[in-house]
Order: sequence, then C-alpha cells, then structure tokens
Amino acid sequence: MSSGTGESAEAGEGGSQQGGGRRTFTFPSALTVLVIVTLAVWILAFFVPSGTYRRSGDGAPVQGTYHREDAGLSLLDRLTDLFLSPVNGLYGVQDTRTGEVGPDLTGELYGAAGVFLFVLAIGAFITVVFATGAMDRGIGRLAHRLRERGALLIVGVMLVFSLLGTVEGFAEETLGFYGLVVPLMLALGYDRMVATGVIILGAGVGVLCSTVNPFATGVASSAADISLGDGIALRAAMWIVLTGVTVAYVVRYARRVRAHPERSLSGFRPGDREQSEARGDSVEPPPLTGTHKAVLTTVALVFAFMIFSVIPWSGALTGDAEAAPYAFELGWSFPHLAALFICAAILVGLLTRMGEQQLSSVFVRGVGDFVSPALVIVLARGVTTIMNNAKITDTVLHSIEGVVSGTPSALFGVMVFLVNLPLAFLIPSTSGHATLAMPILAPLADFAHVPRAVVVTAWQAASGWMNLWVPTTAVIMGGISLAKVGYDRYLRFVWPLLAVLAVLTCGFVALGAAMT
Repeated sequence: MSSGTGESAEAGEGGSQQGGGRRTFTFPSALTVLVIVTLAVWILAFFVPSGTYRRSGDGAPVQGTYHREDAGLSLLDRLTDLFLSPVNGLYGVQDTRTGEVGPDLTGELYGAAGVFLFVLAIGAFITVVFATGAMDRGIGRLAHRLRERGALLIVGVMLVFSLLGTVEGFAEETLGFYGLVVPLMLALGYDRMVATGVIILGAGVGVLCSTVNPFATGVASSAADISLGDGIALRAAMWIVLTGVTVAYVVRYARRVRAHPERSLSGFRPGDREQSEARGDSVEPPPLTGTHKAVLTTVALVFAFMIFSVIPWSGALTGDAEAAPYAFELGWSFPHLAALFICAAILVGLLTRMGEQQLSSVFVRGVGDFVSPALVIVLARGVTTIMNNAKITDTVLHSIEGVVSGTPSALFGVMVFLVNLPLAFLIPSTSGHATLAMPILAPLADFAHVPRAVVVTAWQAASGWMNLWVPTTAVIMGGISLAKVGYDRYLRFVWPLLAVLAVLTCGFVALGAAMT
C-alpha cells in the first residue's frame, strides 16, 4: 500500500500465537475502527441535542448564530441513515433546501466519490510505476554509488524517501528496501538501527510534512473545502526544516555508532560486524536503462504538473486569497487529478512496452490494492452524513465555539495538533482520519479567524508524527521486524527526535496561524 496512510493497520505480528498457545492482541483495522465509530455516533445522535448555524453565502457557519432545531427523525429514519451511511459516504447528495443527505435527492454532491476515484487512480499509477522496476533500480543505483561515503549515502537515501513521502505518501513501499539498506549499512560499519532510521524516518518525516500528498493533504483539503495548493508554502518550509533535522539526527547517531560500536542501541547480531569487511565486494546493480530513465522522468513530471495544476498562483504570489486567478492557472480538483493519473499510468505502460494484457492486469491490481483506503474514506464520510442528517454536527461545533472564541490564533493551531494525536492513534489511516475530523475542524478555523489550510497542516502533522512510532501500523512493526530491531529499542532511539519534531511542528503551525 502506498501513501503513508497507515491503511494497513495491523500491528505486524500482533495476531500470531505465542509459546503457551495464547494469542496476542491484534489492533482492529481502520475499516473495523470506522464501523465501530459509525455505530457509536449513530447511538450518540439519540442523545446529543440537534441544532444548526446560519450559513454565509459560501456555506460556512456564522459564529454566534447557533440555535436548537429539531431534526424531525423517526426511529425508522435513523435506521435508514445508518443503513445507507456507506452509500451516502460515496455518492450521497445534499438537498439544497433542507440540508439532508441521501442518494436520491437533488442538490450538491456530499459523498466522497471524487476522492474515492482519485485514490484508485493514483493507486493504479503507483503500482504500474513500481511494476517497471525503475524506482527500485534508481534507489539501488544511488545506494551503490554512495556506498563508500556513509554519511552522504544516509543523506541521499533519506532525502529521496522524504521527497517521495511529501508528494505521494511513500510509506508501505519502504518495506521492500530493507533487504538492500540493512546489509549496506552494516557493510559501512553502522548498525541495524541506522538502517531502520534511514527508511522509517526518511519516508515518515516526508509524510509528516506532506506538501501535496494526495492521501493526507489531498483528502484533508477536500474535506475542508479548500484547494490542495492552499498552505503549500508553510508545508514546504516545514518539510525543508524538519527533514534537515531528521537527517542530521540519524547521521549523528550513525557516526557515533561507527566510532563507538558499544553505544549501539540495537546491538549487533552474529555476523553483523563482519559484513563491514566485505564492503568492497558489493555487487553493482544493473545500470538504468533508457526506459527506466523515461519512467522516472515521467513520474517527476506528473507530480510536478499536479503541483502546478492545484496551486492558486494569484493568491500565492499576491498574498490576496480573493485575487482574480491568472490566465495560466488551471484550478484543478480531484476529478481532473484522477484523470491525470489514469492517463499517466497508461503512458508509463506504453513507455515500457508492457502490452495490453500486462498493463490491464497491473492497472487492475493497483486499483484493487487501493480499494481498502478508498473504502476507509467512504466509511468516514458516511459517519459525517449520519451527524449531518441528525443535525448534531453544528452542536459539536457550538460546544467548542466557546473554547475557540478569543483564543489567540497561534494557540489555536497548536490545539488542533494536540487534539488530533489521540485520534491518529485510534485511526492510523490518514485518509479516514481526515475525512472524519475535517468537517468539524475546518469550521473551527473560521471561528478562530485562522485559514483552513493551517488546520490541514496541523492535522496532517499530528497524523504523521504519531505514525512515526505507533505500534498500529505495518510500516513500523513490519519495518522493525525486517530489520530485526526490537520495538522497545526503536522507541529509545526515536523519542528524542519525536520531542524535537513536536516542538518544531507546534512552532510552525503557530507561526502560520499568527501570520495570517
């Protein structure tokens, strides 16, 4: 699974049996968690008073206008809403007069059909790209070329992983690189923890600072009703600083272990230390072919074009969010981006001469691999339709309005980051977490007079920060298992960095909120 979304929420070997026949606890998958959340919200809707805000011309709630209003739902109506919640989450339509969401009403699309198709499209694209072998070959060549310069190798690989993380949520794909990176780091005189840090932290900090990651920034921006390009300058600055800090942290530890092996946090397994003696025997990977170069160039151009197509250039360059768009602005949204990645997947297949049957097979496999995160988005959106029809969403907003009112903008951004930490633990799927939380968090930004883009940035940072260490994601538990590093030792290694990243993140979101 691509994207750092934590969609594979199983905790590694959590379901395996232990010595006495006991079964260890397995954390529920994101789909199961959202089914439980759906039932819990449906039950709570019987007890939470219904009410609503008056809306402005653009549909945003007007602060101070909340009033009680009976939802007028019978038990049969509520059961119907529960039964149809996944359907409404996909293609439910919101009635322009009553605000009710249903599959056969007339009005605006409320469901997440656009995001659903976008996730499937980019899943097909990523799968086709990896099927060509170009990405693996490119990273393997980079690692071999820098094999005699350990610190530079660490920097190079982590920067590549971080860049992939920030633009497309590179996370689960990293599991395939342990077989390359672990022996390479051992051959250079480092330990297994260095390899673990290079892979997990390299990609993880990129996801934490997602700039245009469709599974985090994209889904959250859609749910917050803003452009994917809104707030990209703040997120880009975060990515540069936090990636630099993370890379420096791993390099510092690597140099310490190389000079003083006894200070290794992971220790050395039999044969680990001997691998450094075989450093010169490293087999050079095959060179990049012209086809591989064409694929890598295509990937870079597609993501660069995606960034160009979604940025509101007039607002970004003038600082005026209401500025008239320039003639060259595309203003693309999820339907356009879904079509872009479908076409890009076909183009990659043609460049590599896959053939019709192979391309079709890989394309369909990619769509199938990404059905799970797409369904998570649909289920999460279904929860919001239950809240909407029961008219309790505005009641939740009103309960927090008093806390937000008068709160300094900088403090509000930090609050959003902190509030989302426990939610990220319960729902490690970033796309599901975003779809569930943003309908409530985004209007709070309006009350605090903070741009919604700051809320998106604070939310995704909380999700990314948690997914650097929580034992509910395959990226963490599968990674340390492949590297043969104990989870307790990994926590000892990473907790100082986590503290630094948390402080820096709070500083960035506070600055972003205060400046706007």
